Amino acid sequence: MDKLDAMQAFTKVVTTGSFAEAGRTLGLTRSAISKAVAELEHLLGARLLDRTTRRVSPTHAGRAYYERCLDILAAIDETELQVAQLHDQPRGTLKLNAPMSFGTLHLGDAIADFARLWPDLKVEMVLSDRFVNPLEEGVDVTIRIGQLEDSSLIARRLAPCRRLLVAAPDYLAAHGAPETPDDLVRHRCLVYGHSTNLQKWTLTSPGGGTIRADLNAAMCCNNGEVLRAAAVAGNGITALPSFITGPDIAAGRLAVVLPDHPPTALDIFALYAPNRYLAAKSRLLIDFLVARFAGVPVWDRFDGGEYSP
Repeated sequence: MDKLDAMQAFTKVVTTGSFAEAGRTLGLTRSAISKAVAELEHLLGARLLDRTTRRVSPTHAGRAYYERCLDILAAIDETELQVAQLHDQPRGTLKLNAPMSFGTLHLGDAIADFARLWPDLKVEMVLSDRFVNPLEEGVDVTIRIGQLEDSSLIARRLAPCRRLLVAAPDYLAAHGAPETPDDLVRHRCLVYGHSTNLQKWTLTSPGGGTIRADLNAAMCCNNGEVLRAAAVAGNGITALPSFITGPDIAAGRLAVVLPDHPPTALDIFALYAPNRYLAAKSRLLIDFLVARFAGVPVWDRFDGGEYSP
């Protein structure tokens, strides 16, 4: 195995934590991957990996070498794409991960348009609400919503994510509309999460502060579209991004509750690994999405203007 292939094998072992998984990813046997790493260690005169029965992890030298390998391999990919673009369209496979609801509602059309622009570039898109680290899972670009915790990743803001409290007009007619955040505890609340033990929503106040409002969690779900459907059916009040509820608000199926106290706003980001060279295919996609969602996002536009509760 030549040095570049060995470097590729080594980086896959580090990202997957397994010789066997690295072999499956690259279509090679476990023994071939192990031999390639051993040859690198012999060449460098340093142990690159700590091996246990459960997991493989890089040594201090291995981590430094891993980061340089990522730079080198990314630079090679970038060079190949740039040369290809001199006489042809960019090609290869672009791996994208995104949250379920946002991907379903807003990335499908966007990626279809992107694919028409770059027909020789294959897109593999996986939708999941689980956080996917591009560095560890071999993904080119990850779309995520909310505050970012992993500072090792590079983030580029795509769009704002405004959240609103909403309920069906029939529900409000039957139960009354809350006038203050303190009233929420007397209403059926439909919460995002895995447990109805969630007892508070963080709301904003007109002065710019935040309020922790008690609530009565009548239903929980880890999917925003399910909560939207429950709210439209009159089951209670929910707090969801406007990219999910916007069309229902515009059509009158949902009404905004406590408009002066919306939940704290978030942002939508594109994340990628901190290689020195961002692959051209990833840059093309990120630039495309930034332009696509620029200004007032499409989900906050109704009848040619911005919806403002």
